[in-house]
Amino acid sequence: MIPTVAFNMSKVIEGNVTIKLWDLGGRPRFRSMWERYCRGVSAIVYVVDAADRENIPISKSELHDLLCKPSLNGIPLLVLGNKIDKLDAVSKQVLIDQMDLPSIRDREVFSYMISCKNSTNIDAVISWLVKHSNTASMHIPIYGDFPSVPSLFFCLFSLFCFSLIIIIFLFLFLFFGFKFLISFKCPEGSFNVMEGKNPPLLVLCF
Repeated sequence: MIPTVAFNMSKVIEGNVTIKLWDLGGRPRFRSMWERYCRGVSAIVYVVDAADRENIPISKSELHDLLCKPSLNGIPLLVLGNKIDKLDAVSKQVLIDQMDLPSIRDREVFSYMISCKNSTNIDAVISWLVKHSNTASMHIPIYGDFPSVPSLFFCLFSLFCFSLIIIIFLFLFLFFGFKFLISFKCPEGSFNVMEGKNPPLLVLCF
């Protein structure tokens, strides 16, 4: 799997509930952004690599630091132990103990062991999110190592560059085309559609 770079956004529709998912990168330089994406959400999903035993204590520390933020009080927490398809993955109880989930008492806490690679328990996760949705549209920040799509920043930048190229092309086309029409002389006896008329105006709206 490719680690998430910065963040990605996607939507999941289940019945009449639309779940908006923010997949946030777990690398150190992105962790300062976590708290701002959690404000006012319906639930927090925290993904732990269950096969990376050495980094579970770091995941625990980062999770508890995040939950200490006053703006996140009471938001339900779902902890997912990913990569259970690997032989060295820890069990659910070991993950719960090492993440010290029983000490979190200011909110509802639940845990699933999943495999994104094999889609194990993904349906159960979606059902849990739908059950805990407060409205027909819920916002969920996800931290961890789900498969990523190109960064939203990269997509927006690419779209901007493409639009700029199209605008420049249209401008050049209209400019030279207008000059050609101005200089064009109709044969004697023919009708000049430009005579006595204002040239058309093209408006580009963004």
